[in-house]
Amino acid sequence: MPRCVVVCGPTAAGKTGIALEIARRFPARLISADSVQVYRGLEIGSAKPASEVLERFPHALIGIREPEEAYTAADFARDAAAEIGAAAGQGRIPVVVGGTALYLKALRYGLDPMPAADPDIRARIAAEAARRGWPALHRELEGLDRAAAERIRPSDPQRLQRALEIIRATGRAVSEFHSGRGPDRLAGSVMLVVAAADRGVLHRRIERRWTEMLEQGLVDEVRGLLARPGLKRDAPAMRAVGYRQAVQCLDGAFGRSELAARGAAATRQLAKRQITAFRQWTGGMWYDPLNRTTIDRIINRVQEAFDNLGGKDGPGGVSGP
Repeated sequence: MPRCVVVCGPTAAGKTGIALEIARRFPARLISADSVQVYRGLEIGSAKPASEVLERFPHALIGIREPEEAYTAADFARDAAAEIGAAAGQGRIPVVVGGTALYLKALRYGLDPMPAADPDIRARIAAEAARRGWPALHRELEGLDRAAAERIRPSDPQRLQRALEIIRATGRAVSEFHSGRGPDRLAGSVMLVVAAADRGVLHRRIERRWTEMLEQGLVDEVRGLLARPGLKRDAPAMRAVGYRQAVQCLDGAFGRSELAARGAAATRQLAKRQITAFRQWTGGMWYDPLNRTTIDRIINRVQEAFDNLGGKDGPGGVSGP
C-alpha cells in the first residue's frame, strides 16, 4: 500500500489531538482505526470527535455501520486500504488514527482465511455464556485449544465466542488457522505510538474521561440504544468497554454510583492490553504526549518522510488541508 502515517496507542493517550495537528499542518486524510467509533449512535462512550471537529477534519470509517451490524478486522483492512489508496491518489497524506490493535495488525499484515460466521452457533454460545458464564467457556477453550486460550482472556467475550464458534463449526483448533504473519504492507510508513511515560497520568486521564462521559449523558445514550428493537445486549457494539459496563448498570448489576469506578477499571485494563500489543510492533516510534517537544518532533518526522513525494506542492508540503 502507499506510505501513510499511523497514530496509535492506548485509549485516552491523546492520539486524536496529534492526528488533528498533523491535518492542520499537511494536506492529510484522516482514517479512523477504532472498532467502536465505526458505529452510528455510539457517540459518547466511544469518545468520537465532536461534530464541529469532524466537520472541519472529516474522518473516514467513523459512523459507517449501524450497531446491529457486525464490522470485522477484515472489513476494516479492506476499507482502510481503499481509503489509503484514494488519499494517496489525491496527493494527500493518509493518516490512520486509532487504538484498535487488531484492526491495525490486519491492515499491516493481512489476516489468515477464517471460516465464515455461523449465527446459529454464535447464538448458542451466547446462551451458554448467559447460563454458565464466560469463565466457564474459557476453561472449555483451554481443553480444546490451549494456545488460543493463552491469547484470549476470559474477560474478552467477543474473541472467546469467535474461537469456540470456529472450533464447533470446523472441529479444528483455532490455532491451526494461524499460518503466520504476512508481508508488511505498511513498510516505509511512519508508525507513531502515543503513550504517556507516566502510567499514572494515563489513569487520571481515563478517570477524567469517565467523569465527562457521564456528565455528557452516556447512560441515556446506552438506554436509547437498548430501546432499538433489533439491537441485542450481546451485539459486538454493546460489548465494547464502556458500553458493557453501562448496560450492566442499567440491568441492575450495580448502582449508578459505581459505574465510573467500574468503567475506569475496565478502561485501564484495555489500555494495558493496547500498550502490550503496540510494544510488539516493529518500527514504532514512541512519543509522550505530555512532552512539550513531542508535536514538533512528530511534525518534523512526517515532513521528512513525505518531502520526496511531489515536492512543495505534494503531500510533503505545508500548505494545509
